[in-house]
Amino acid sequence: MTRLRIDLVSDIACPWCAIGYARLQQALQSLHGAIEVDLHWRAFELNPDPALVPEPILPALCRKYGVPAAQMQQSQQMLMQLAAGLGLNFSGMEQRLTCNTFDAHRLLKWAAAAYPATAAQSVSAQTALKLALFEAYFGRAEQVSEHDVLLRCVAAAGLDADAAAQVLLSTQFADDVRAEEAAYQQAGISSVPAFVINQRYLISGAQEPAQLAETLQQIAAEAEQA
Repeated sequence: MTRLRIDLVSDIACPWCAIGYARLQQALQSLHGAIEVDLHWRAFELNPDPALVPEPILPALCRKYGVPAAQMQQSQQMLMQLAAGLGLNFSGMEQRLTCNTFDAHRLLKWAAAAYPATAAQSVSAQTALKLALFEAYFGRAEQVSEHDVLLRCVAAAGLDADAAAQVLLSTQFADDVRAEEAAYQQAGISSVPAFVINQRYLISGAQEPAQLAETLQQIAAEAEQA
């Protein structure tokens, strides 16, 4: 068995990031335990403006990408169908609002620090919180910039909501998030998801499970020979 480190650069507000994680899980399942992954979620903000005023997602995306509403709605429907096939809940996809996810990333840093991952865990505390955030934003169209929503996600992940509330009331992990975002931007990562394998290889985008599995096998083989 080969163990690979994956730093998954992503944003809670990125649907392809949720899809990319689900496809990673399918890829690993197809390898029947030949590869294990040490997964670390890394911060990226699609809307980094802390003064962002939330607005309906469809017109915001139309303006951002310069496409008509009908085309964007079709694209969102395609993502919803794709997500359903992966067991993801994207039912709130078209009702969500734009949002800033900085505080959510701070909590993800806290989860990793407060609940260190162990080899015995199938899902780390950080991953459990990330999945709860995806579910809130894409499944229920909840605003994951709001502290009450964030704390419900913390509780849903089985983590200490009181401790998380203290983090939100402070500036804890703010410098860590900013430093991490800057480091990956300086490394040339400008879109997500981005899978950095063993701090050496880059897989860009939410690749199909079969293709992702093949790439992971190639990297694992090289790692064994090193």
